[in-house]
Amino acid sequence: MDLHHWFEIDPDIRKASTLPSRFYFDAAIFPELRERVFAPSWQLAGDADMVKVPGQVHPFTLLEGMLDEPLLLTRDTSDQLHCISNVCTHRGNLVAEAGGVEHGLRCRYHGRRFGLDGCFHSMPEFEATQDFPTASDDLPRIPSGNWEKLLFASLAPGAPLEQVIGPMRERCGWMPLREAHFHSARSRDYLVNANWALYCDNYLEGFHIPFIHAGLAGALDYGSYRTELFEWSNLQVGIARGAEEVFDIPASSPDHGQRIAGYYWWVFPNTMFNFFPWGLSVNIVKPLAVDCTKVSYRTYVWDPSRLDRGAGSSLDRVEREDEAVVESVQKGVRSRLYDRGRYSPTREQGVHHFHRLLARSLSA
Repeated sequence: MDLHHWFEIDPDIRKASTLPSRFYFDAAIFPELRERVFAPSWQLAGDADMVKVPGQVHPFTLLEGMLDEPLLLTRDTSDQLHCISNVCTHRGNLVAEAGGVEHGLRCRYHGRRFGLDGCFHSMPEFEATQDFPTASDDLPRIPSGNWEKLLFASLAPGAPLEQVIGPMRERCGWMPLREAHFHSARSRDYLVNANWALYCDNYLEGFHIPFIHAGLAGALDYGSYRTELFEWSNLQVGIARGAEEVFDIPASSPDHGQRIAGYYWWVFPNTMFNFFPWGLSVNIVKPLAVDCTKVSYRTYVWDPSRLDRGAGSSLDRVEREDEAVVESVQKGVRSRLYDRGRYSPTREQGVHHFHRLLARSLSA
């Protein structure tokens, strides 16, 4: 499908119009996203605590609902971390169906064995097979990397991981991320009856905060709220209003001396990293259908004493407020009387940036 003429976004935000409304509800466009936008992207695969000790394995699905790729995190006996395919190279069965500590990997269908690094080891009843084994009998290795304990994977990277998350690492690398622990009670999934990109559009601007989020508006100084753009990501900086909870920012940071209540990072195309004085809330936006999205909140806490205060409190309420307005927009964009809007040059730089990256990906 030739999408180029549909999704041209003027680089000058003062002249540009938004994505055409068709993008948000046309079922024919949705499958194009899988290979053009999501397969080349870097996705959060989990954290190092999932495979903490040598021999540990953790099967997972990369971006369920969109990519649905069965993968496996392993830590071998040499303490090396691997991200490999979880699909047996014989007949396609899942190799590991549950996590645990193993000496190796064995497919229960026909007994093919692999090392924890994915290398083929043995296979019964294959003695007469010619030119066997070859490299194609190993479990494919998936491009992967990490920032502290956060693990990332990509099926076909469109850019190196460091190029994608480097600005976030450089700006927030002083935070004690390696000390953060996953908090299951504060992690949950939300089902939103709207297109995934509408959810991202909403996240990428603070324009709506005074109108939609009364509680959050009371914690942040809207006049000082700002957006910074990078190649594959952008950052919204929330300045505290009054005596709200703020970061203890070191002198080495360019933000030293500022009363920052939250760093809101978005990484193309669908992941948000929200840093608060108590820790990190990761939002993974998972497209399930053209008008249905799952948003997975994953919470990591490094300072429990600072929970439930400031901009990082009441995240569930903020989420429900966002859901309601985004679902309303999903109904509105179907109108025959609406096609494209315009951007606020002072408040919607992040949305414009997102749309330009989408247009570039879909036009490739």
